[in-house]
Amino acid sequence: TKHVIKNILWTTAKNFTVERGRQQIEELISTWDIHESWLHHSEFLEEEELKDSRRYHYRACWGIPTRRKPIPQATASVYFVIVISKFKPDTAPVEVFYRLESSRLIWRPEQCQFREKWLKDIVENKIVCTERL
Repeated sequence: TKHVIKNILWTTAKNFTVERGRQQIEELISTWDIHESWLHHSEFLEEEELKDSRRYHYRACWGIPTRRKPIPQATASVYFVIVISKFKPDTAPVEVFYRLESSRLIWRPEQCQFREKWLKDIVENKIVCTERL
């Protein structure tokens, strides 16, 4: 069976605000197939002015709190960048990219479905690392 990539309708450059960007990242995250035990919070990090675009950086920090350990042993972050081109019309939708904290690989939401396994791998690797120390 073919896997359907879920995406959302992104706002236009002229309608973009920092808060709207965070809300849309939350909307995208809600389309990801992730177990309900994973909790996250998202935050705006910074605005970056480049020659050809403005970039807005966000982070979603994930963890699995439990009754015994309400503060997770380790967390996994996903970093998002919303790009507004200075050359495209302001009626064009913003572009969105994300990457995992442990990777340099950059993903586009419309090209690849997010996998819960990525979060698990980051958390497990951190736990293994701390146990070795």
